[in-house]
Amino acid sequence: MKPAPFKYYAPTTVEEALTHLAEHGYDAKVLAGGQSLIPMMNFRLVQPSVLVDLNNISELSFINPDENGGLRVGAMARHHQVEVDPLVAIQAPLLHETMPKIATAQIRSRGTFGGSLSHADPSAELVSVNVALDGRFRLRSQNGERWVPAHEFFIGLFTTVLQPDELLVEVALPAMPVRSGWSLMEVARRPHDFALVGVAAVVTLDENRLCQQARMVFLSAGDVPMVAHRAAELLKGQAPTRESIRAAAEIAASEDIDPGGDIHATAEFRCHLANVLARRSLEQAFERAAGNE
Repeated sequence: MKPAPFKYYAPTTVEEALTHLAEHGYDAKVLAGGQSLIPMMNFRLVQPSVLVDLNNISELSFINPDENGGLRVGAMARHHQVEVDPLVAIQAPLLHETMPKIATAQIRSRGTFGGSLSHADPSAELVSVNVALDGRFRLRSQNGERWVPAHEFFIGLFTTVLQPDELLVEVALPAMPVRSGWSLMEVARRPHDFALVGVAAVVTLDENRLCQQARMVFLSAGDVPMVAHRAAELLKGQAPTRESIRAAAEIAASEDIDPGGDIHATAEFRCHLANVLARRSLEQAFERAAGNE
């Protein structure tokens, strides 16, 4: 199929793009990598009357360190660009580990960091990973800008807090504390498919090797990235033993997520996978944390 007719704009600056969004509001869609939007337009699942193409805005394609040891990623940085950048490997190892798991090399060559986040697919790795890393998103409009924590950005299935005249322009990821570990694990029916269930885990040990902080965020386990708050509270202040990790994984799978069933897997099977992946990811994350003293 072919998309419905639309007007096309290709701005070269953020200000020009914001002007188009302010003028057309809900009638406009932003084109970044186009890996999700273009198929949806071809099937006429979405029919924007205006398309604002960001691919000529070079100022949004950056990966920079910040003054506190964190990382700044521009919204138009390609997945492949993030995947191979040595700064990402040093400053955000969980993100570095995640990138090769996203779709195929062909899709990663076109897909963009900000585009994936703005699409807000709860099955996408970057959505959950940015929440696990406690990222912050910079949104701009003609009225100014605002910073939104990643865990507040996603509010429903394919739905974010972005207003029609706003643009996600930058993601800020804080530096990981010492004695921190990370892990991303997922299960898919075939290589490069969306995961049936996945989990991103970030943990930090205190000086006595007790769990100081833990975050687990599940993908494909609800309408938004599902944060395992109860499991994290269970781990806090505890030694990361086999028993405590197993108990946290069971709590996460039974109380912190709300997966649905479909032709690929039942809700019960997704809960089972979540339990297994949570345990394995926590074990790997704590092992890495113990090695990063």
